[in-house]
Amino acid sequence: MSRFSGRALAVAALAVSLAGCGGSPPEGRADTAPPARSSPSPAATAPARPLERSVPVGLRIPAIGVDTPVLRLGLAPDGTVEVPPVTAHDRAGWYEHSPTPGRPGPSVILGHVTVGSHGDGVFRHLAELRRGDRIEARLENGTTARFAVTSVRTVAKAEFPTEDVYGDVDRPELRLITCGGPRSGGEYRDNVIVFAGPAAPGRSPHDHGER
Repeated sequence: MSRFSGRALAVAALAVSLAGCGGSPPEGRADTAPPARSSPSPAATAPARPLERSVPVGLRIPAIGVDTPVLRLGLAPDGTVEVPPVTAHDRAGWYEHSPTPGRPGPSVILGHVTVGSHGDGVFRHLAELRRGDRIEARLENGTTARFAVTSVRTVAKAEFPTEDVYGDVDRPELRLITCGGPRSGGEYRDNVIVFAGPAAPGRSPHDHGER
């Protein structure tokens, strides 16, 4: 099983609020116990043979028109998780201390909902995803890790479910994270978190192409 190091999980607990959706540095931590993780839908997910380790270079989510390059994110100087830069050509970012997509464990990809004066971010429609929607992570070695959404949750940043997002699982899973909820002074109150497991064969009935 692929696992986060103790240091990486401790850092995640400090930084998962992703307050950087509006360009500000992450802040605070959540001490609230997370609720139980939603059970995957048998129709949406299936057993999957783990892929070889290869970093993600692209992410495609047909149901919300996302087709983006993926950056590699590490830790900021203050020990928090980096977020993608605020630019006009917004891109998602993979947290390099999480497993690569297709390896056992929760692979974590972050993106902005807005990018300041540049307008909408790459994950602006993330909250619209529904159970069964497909997600494809293109890997550097030319393979593709395919997932299906199992649940979408909007949570207050102060109650971020650290263990649900970063805790060990025994199969390949994916977490997509952005900001959401009410906005005040350039900051969002909540996080939107998409949970996904290995995709079963076939096409999602919710995929409706580019917007």
